[in-house]
Amino acid sequence: MPQKLSIKNQSVEKIFVIIETMAHSTVPMRLQDIAKAAAIPASTALRFINTLYSLGYIHQDPLTHRYSLTLKFAEIGDQIASQISIRDIARPFLIELSKRSEETCCLGEEHDMEVVYLDVVENPENSLRYIKRPGVRAPMHCTGIGKLLLLNKDSAELDAFIKTKKLEIHTAKTITSYSSLLEELSVVRRQGYAIDDEEHTVGVKCIAAPVKDYSGKILFAISISGPSSRLTPDRIEASIPYAIDAANQISRALGTTEL
Repeated sequence: MPQKLSIKNQSVEKIFVIIETMAHSTVPMRLQDIAKAAAIPASTALRFINTLYSLGYIHQDPLTHRYSLTLKFAEIGDQIASQISIRDIARPFLIELSKRSEETCCLGEEHDMEVVYLDVVENPENSLRYIKRPGVRAPMHCTGIGKLLLLNKDSAELDAFIKTKKLEIHTAKTITSYSSLLEELSVVRRQGYAIDDEEHTVGVKCIAAPVKDYSGKILFAISISGPSSRLTPDRIEASIPYAIDAANQISRALGTTEL
């Protein structure tokens, strides 16, 4: 990493600071507010804003003279998204996580109120043969990945989820009440990871960590899964940082700064 940015690079940096400042605002912004939030002189901000305006990336309201970003950024985002496969991004990190944890590691997302496994990396030394294959579904309320994805839902959405899925029992440890689920999700949100303590499959435990997009929303989650005989409390405690670190690296690859 160079010690000092060149003048040209400093200009590029300031442009992106302006873009990110405006992107985080919920309303169109005045020039002086943009300059203050971006910590640059108003004259400098105006120069860069005019450039972005001429390229179609910024709109100025003719009445209020306030500035906002245009949907041209959304078009670029869509184009980038079409080129990116989350499986391709996550796989190297899953492989490394499997090596570090010496267990099976998975990537999953939500689809129709269920977890869908997108990728599974088995550790050749300690293969967990029960594990789901890509494309297979699992319940949300009793899996580590599912609990993390449930954090995206508000109370009305959680109500709809419970009415639809009924919190079905899978083992003696499965969460089966609304109050217990809310309590568990509160713990998950506070600690930043989720544990499946034989709640989905007898004899199998799981540690899951969230993968966030550029806005900080949990789009995916990854997990370490293994038999209870190996995933002892001490081993779980030691493996949690591995899962969080891998999830954070994937999140950064997706553009998040919300870690």
